[in-house]
Amino acid sequence: MIRTRLSNTPWFTILTEEQQQRVIQETVLQDYPAGAFIVRKGDASRHWIGMIEGLARISVGTADGKLAALTGVPAGGWIGEGALLKKELRRYDVVTLRNSVVAKMPVETFYWLLDHSFSFNRFLLNQFNHRMGQFIGRVESDRLFNADIRVARCIAELVRMPNYADDNYNRQLNITQEEIGYLARVSRQRTNGALKKLADAGFIELQYRSVIINDLQGLETLEEI
Repeated sequence: MIRTRLSNTPWFTILTEEQQQRVIQETVLQDYPAGAFIVRKGDASRHWIGMIEGLARISVGTADGKLAALTGVPAGGWIGEGALLKKELRRYDVVTLRNSVVAKMPVETFYWLLDHSFSFNRFLLNQFNHRMGQFIGRVESDRLFNADIRVARCIAELVRMPNYADDNYNRQLNITQEEIGYLARVSRQRTNGALKKLADAGFIELQYRSVIINDLQGLETLEEI
């Protein structure tokens, strides 16, 4: 079952059969309802975490209840390698936005792959590079652009996964307008308006609980609409 769930994961398919077998034997799958904490800020870093099904947010908060969503993690996304490599406590919360299936690879397995797979190391390097660009783009959007552009960039973030070729991505993003607004830090009403503008301009098509991507590069580079 785990092999089937991991078969579409880029880093898993580049492993040797021996490496795949160890991952299968030592990785566990867990079901989480919507609104559940997968990881809490301050937790010990014991696993590399993958979203097999569903959607989660990475966020930070303060003691007085202020919350800032940093990014979303769609199905296929893997997170938490930085804390494992630095052997530090988790610095953020990871919370499901809908019912989700999560894979947890023990830190010992993660380090074994680092020691035995050049391809796995290359994947992580690409992922770090992708994530750095993603967060720089977030800062740019927050400081320079309006809510319409933040919504466009948010959609692009959720579609563009590291190690996927430019023309090899899932053009249908299964997400609600409410979830997009939450991750983009934009009100629901403003999100609806932005999505309609993006659809009218041909960047996306709106369907029930999903968005069809027509121009991913356009969403990533859009500065005015």
